[in-house]
Amino acid sequence: MRVVVQRVKYSKVVVDGELIGEINKGLNVLLGISKEDTLEDLSYIKDKVLNLRIFEDENGKLNKSLMDIGGDLLVVSQFTLYGDCRKGRRPSFIEALGGEEAEKIYEEFVRQCREIVPKVETGKFGADMMVTIENDGPVTLMIDSKKNF
Repeated sequence: MRVVVQRVKYSKVVVDGELIGEINKGLNVLLGISKEDTLEDLSYIKDKVLNLRIFEDENGKLNKSLMDIGGDLLVVSQFTLYGDCRKGRRPSFIEALGGEEAEKIYEEFVRQCREIVPKVETGKFGADMMVTIENDGPVTLMIDSKKNF
């Protein structure tokens, strides 16, 4: 499982002109799921994202997590995080998990986050989404449950 985590002041997702999800201060999470992912990968990513100390404390140091600041979370499915661009000019998405299986894991990730985070918004799985991200900092991190980077 892979995520791109962005600290945001504001983020929203629009599908077919309709606002689907919207948050203020918090994290925008682009979530990619591979064919090899398990619930252990989900748990690792969820715990890492929710507890990353990437918000400033009273001294301006990155010492606070999303949980510490009571921030919002926007989770957007992003199968292209498993795009392999090493060969040729067209990315291969052979490692990405698709369809109903990926949607179940995505929904489970969101469900588990909602048990902990007061405000969790989402995009629409499999839809063509317009995502607005007002990156704060900017702070952007990539996390891979297999620790490939």
